[in-house]
Amino acid sequence: MNEKPRRNMWRYPVLALGGAALACFLVLLGLDFLLTFHHGKAFEEIFSRWSASDVQQTLGSMPSVVVAILGIAITVVSIILQLSATRYTPRVTEMFFLDRTNLLVIGFFVVASIHTVWVAIIVRANFVPQVLILSTVVMLTAAVLIMIPYFAYVFAFLEPERIVFRLQQQALAEALGRGRAHGLEQRQEKVLLGIEQLADVAVNSISQKDRIIASRGADALRDLTIEYLDAKGNLHDSWFTIGTLLWQNPDFVGMAPESVEEISGHRVWLEWKVLRQYQTIYTESLNRMRDVSQLVAINTRYIAEKSILTEDRQVLALAIKFFNTYLRATLNARDVRSAYNTLHQYRQVAEAILNAGWAEQVIEVAQHFKYYGQTANSGGLAFINETAAYDLCTLCELAHAASFPLERELLAILLEVDKVPETEAQEISLRGVRKAQIKLATFYLVKGADELARLIWRDMEHERSERLESIRVEMLAVKDKHFWEVIDRGHNFDYLDPARRAKLETFYSWFAKSHPA
Repeated sequence: MNEKPRRNMWRYPVLALGGAALACFLVLLGLDFLLTFHHGKAFEEIFSRWSASDVQQTLGSMPSVVVAILGIAITVVSIILQLSATRYTPRVTEMFFLDRTNLLVIGFFVVASIHTVWVAIIVRANFVPQVLILSTVVMLTAAVLIMIPYFAYVFAFLEPERIVFRLQQQALAEALGRGRAHGLEQRQEKVLLGIEQLADVAVNSISQKDRIIASRGADALRDLTIEYLDAKGNLHDSWFTIGTLLWQNPDFVGMAPESVEEISGHRVWLEWKVLRQYQTIYTESLNRMRDVSQLVAINTRYIAEKSILTEDRQVLALAIKFFNTYLRATLNARDVRSAYNTLHQYRQVAEAILNAGWAEQVIEVAQHFKYYGQTANSGGLAFINETAAYDLCTLCELAHAASFPLERELLAILLEVDKVPETEAQEISLRGVRKAQIKLATFYLVKGADELARLIWRDMEHERSERLESIRVEMLAVKDKHFWEVIDRGHNFDYLDPARRAKLETFYSWFAKSHPA
């Protein structure tokens, strides 16, 4: 929140309420003076002649009014603070009492209450302290005027999105050495606490079906990590060492010592912690709030792409490992839609790796696609295997356009995705894989890479002719590029543009020669 809206939050209500009260008071006072007090009296005499009895009578009720305002403020703030802390994170309370505005306003209410009580006590028959009395009236007026703007400020302060943003900024500040903590281990502990609390906000929001706040929590973890990666190279080597407090964290203490040492040696403990929280959020949202699991996959892709830009191969390897973990979780939960979405994001990571020229990592990711596709196929989740095949097909097309040095190895992985079917569901999946391979063959033919298309043909040369013909008919029947339902990928897997449809006939002519009628 920038400073101008913050000032306006206080300025306009105070001016409006104060102006309305002053105008009402002066108008009514003027009427009273004209009707009652004008006979031989000057207007200023009303404010200049105060007797001790008048002052004591007036001040008698002021302390209770100011204390009542303080009580109302504390009651309202305590209730909404407790509700926010229970729903989102206990860190809300700490943030509230570290905020300067909250401390100033509550402190002003306390000072005004004490001041009013003391002034009421000190007034005597022979001592009427006009400055103290005037200051008491001013303080009481100010306390009443700022109460409504202060409640508005508290409600705004405790908005979930603002809470999430503060948690993110505080954790980032500690990570970069700009926070309040002193000492390396205290900084690390603060960062860990901030990451965990952002994850808690997301997980609690999922359980309450609050999609917006769950998404904000996931996005905050992404923004924290990406900004951290930008500044990571400027941090001292000691920051990346996992100290005593980190070792005691539940996400580290349960790991094998060599695994923790590896994370420390690779300088990725913060990224590992963030992705571990993403794993929790992802698993929690499966079959419940799929758009959140998809958002986790998208944000993991952003982190992976950022690691490529910063040439941090260890973070990329970590992101790949967690993508694999997401896919395993979807298979265990049998959440086909989430697997479909996650594979889409995972493939885009592979595309970014390919464009960066990191050939070995591309082959590694492709092998993972094949493995999880085959695993899904064995578990009866045929569509996941088909999706993995089409994503590998897309990677092969991109590899050819980019003159990828390991293009043949990538194609070989695609050709290994299909296996001899054991069930009807796997038979259907195999047809989808074959369609992806045939679609890729038409791409190669359009690009003049007949030799690569021949490799695909040889892999399916001995397929039954009636099976191949039925696949051909199905592919030619698809004439609309866009699927008839709303999907994230935006296009139909089986669609062939006119140039590739023509090459489909060329590809099938090879089977006619090997399978004469």
